Amino acid sequence: MEKVKLAIVYYSFTGTNQKMAKWAAEAAQKAGAEVKILKVKEVVPQAVIDADPMRKANDESSKDIPEVSNQDLEWADAFLFSFPTRFGMMPSQIKSFLDQTGPLWAEGKLANKVVSAMTSAQNQHGGQEATILSFYTMMYHWGAIVASPGYTDPVIFGAGGNPYGTSVTVDGEGNMSGEQESIKAAIQHQANRTIQVAGWVKEGLKA
Repeated sequence: MEKVKLAIVYYSFTGTNQKMAKWAAEAAQKAGAEVKILKVKEVVPQAVIDADPMRKANDESSKDIPEVSNQDLEWADAFLFSFPTRFGMMPSQIKSFLDQTGPLWAEGKLANKVVSAMTSAQNQHGGQEATILSFYTMMYHWGAIVASPGYTDPVIFGAGGNPYGTSVTVDGEGNMSGEQESIKAAIQHQANRTIQVAGWVKEGLKA
């Protein structure tokens, strides 16, 4: 079977979603996928980032990670997005990037792509489910195929049991609540499931 091309696209404030993206990439590469880790362009002024130690550290740790482009979306068979919640919705940085995908959408180049999403917030009822569901609304307009983790493996419960996508809670210092290995297992299962579904779709489209 031909390799699945997976784009892991993230936006991170303190580094949580960068870490989630890297955990997903480990599993995807181990499963034999061709993987790109890509970040969404930051629009916050550099002076604001430099004034916040956590944001500055996250910015410096991601210097070598390329920014996502429409060409990356066209290249990929599947996407795994990871981003924090903002008032129960995706951050403006993610929305801004997605709003620029109109040319690909108009040409039908986003249809039949497989997509899944993960998120984070500072408390258990901070809008994680609403954030992922609102993100998927845009994916339906693309004609993408959503591959949610559902309850397809018991490891989902180790990260809180969100069937729409792995979601984590973090404290004010950016530390994840809960057992790190359990969260990592849920993320890696979601990555593997995304690849698996993408493989089925890719083979089916060739039939």
